[in-house]
Amino acid sequence: MEKGEWDNRTLPMEFLLLGMGNVPSLQTPLFLLSLIIYLVMIVGNSLIVVLVVADRHLHTPMYFFLGNLSSLEICYSSTILPRLLASFLTGDSTISVHGCMAQFYFFGLLAVSECYLLAMMSYDRYLAICQPLLYASLMTWKVSLQLAAASWLAGFLIATVVTSFLSHLRFCGLKVIDHFFCDFTPLLELACSDTSVVTILAFIVSVLDTVFPFLFTLASYVCIIAAILRIPSSVGRQKAFSTCSSHLTVVSVFYGTIVIVYLMPKTPQLRQLNKVFSFFYTVLTPLVNPLIYSLRNREVREALRKALRKALACTQSS
Repeated sequence: MEKGEWDNRTLPMEFLLLGMGNVPSLQTPLFLLSLIIYLVMIVGNSLIVVLVVADRHLHTPMYFFLGNLSSLEICYSSTILPRLLASFLTGDSTISVHGCMAQFYFFGLLAVSECYLLAMMSYDRYLAICQPLLYASLMTWKVSLQLAAASWLAGFLIATVVTSFLSHLRFCGLKVIDHFFCDFTPLLELACSDTSVVTILAFIVSVLDTVFPFLFTLASYVCIIAAILRIPSSVGRQKAFSTCSSHLTVVSVFYGTIVIVYLMPKTPQLRQLNKVFSFFYTVLTPLVNPLIYSLRNREVREALRKALRKALACTQSS
């Protein structure tokens, strides 16, 4: 077959996602595990959103950001897990090029938004602990709304630019993506046109959407920890640390897995391990976040107890 004929026959109509590995005996267990994770994640994050909206004691900037984070996590996992569940159930791992680009776009939008939202949450904790007397005047509802909107806007702008450049690349040969979703690096590996511009753009974007928010978050926590250590009483230090321990745990898990995934050498031997860590930060992290906040945060636990008591009272009265 001539090369021209091969190129014509392999115009990029769809990609094949290899997923977590072609082992038929594992498809059913992986489907059930992924389904349970998805349902628990949806219920857990939705419950936090409902509590933040319904309980007036949680009508503060800190919990407003938490509600945004939980909403984001629901959308974040929903860009990946339903498609993965469908492939486990039907055995069809193909995805159209437009569908792949759409998945990459929304994944990028939500991932960038989460990086910035976590940075905004660290800034909120910095003001609460390091500037307690000025907190109410500095972190108003207007400022909270502007910071949350800026996080979503940053994700929208960066994802739009990167996806626009990526969608103009020419893909040829076998359209096989060795991943369980359409991520940037596996897509770039399939391109047969010049990728230098996209690669440079990706480097610039990685600084803007990951490195900058991470350094900002890190600087905030250096100041927070320094301020906590200056508190004379151990009770005061423990109380101050408890207000930011949940967020610090989430930040550590999120950035820890991202660093491993994107700095791990892209060798065939480590590709499966890379998928495991990718699964952790795209699927398990949204599941862990509501658990962390509900188990480590006294006010969220109290709001949950009140909601359960009210629901039980309504059930008994009816």
